[in-house]
Amino acid sequence: MKIPFTKMHGLGNNYIYLDLFRFSIAEDKVVPLAMQVADVHTGIGSDGLILIEPSNVAEVKMRIFNKDGSEGKTCGNGLRCVAKYVCENEIVPFRNFRIETKANVVDVIVGLDENDDIKDVTINMGKPTLNRAAIPMAGENEPFVVAEPFLIDGQQLEVTAVSMGNPHAVFFVDEIDKAPLYDLGPVIEKDKCFPEGVNVEFVEVLSEHEMNFRVWERGSGVTQACGSGACAAVVAAILNGYMKKDEKICVHLSGGNLVVRWDSDGSVWMTGGAETIATGVFYMK
Repeated sequence: MKIPFTKMHGLGNNYIYLDLFRFSIAEDKVVPLAMQVADVHTGIGSDGLILIEPSNVAEVKMRIFNKDGSEGKTCGNGLRCVAKYVCENEIVPFRNFRIETKANVVDVIVGLDENDDIKDVTINMGKPTLNRAAIPMAGENEPFVVAEPFLIDGQQLEVTAVSMGNPHAVFFVDEIDKAPLYDLGPVIEKDKCFPEGVNVEFVEVLSEHEMNFRVWERGSGVTQACGSGACAAVVAAILNGYMKKDEKICVHLSGGNLVVRWDSDGSVWMTGGAETIATGVFYMK
């Protein structure tokens, strides 16, 4: 089966994108396809698969599948790439519109440079969910999980839990290069405290407006960037008193920088770039 695709990345967080406005694929083929295209040895190589398709409630709908075939609810970097794709391919003829995800419907603002090329994309990621049960995170402590003691693999840490449509466990460290990303990331992801799994973020606060960030993504492992994770990290930093609302925060990820702002009205805004890598045809087994 021949499947036309576009490969795009947001700060190195790369996915294979399928345009379902222009061709169709059976639902039972999607999960095996996601796993096939993600394989760096026998597929294309990516952090997963994203479907761009018509929506009944917005201008466009995004579905995201991780490397292991599991379906996620949202992806900040993926949203920016979808916005770029639908604008450049004239699926959406304007620069302010909405994208539906499994988590919510988000507002999009596409920024242009002096040549009318897409410069960046701003996404309203919505309001963070902070209630323990809704994240979801098990336990009978306080309903909000802020700097809560967390014993994992014999190490005592402090976790702040946030959902940005998908669950995040944020840990603050003194030096980002010494964060136990590879050792504890996969362990925390599947810890019994998180019944649906969790994205794991380590954050080094540099100032009131700047942080270093690394991520172990649920279902994909270490990635270069995670947009929803960066938003969760900023929310966590504000909850812990490191930063303030209504301020633009520069988040340094492995793949580049994002600017995140948590407004007083509760909305979290994320701004960053999106790039097309390649187009082609994948021969599905």
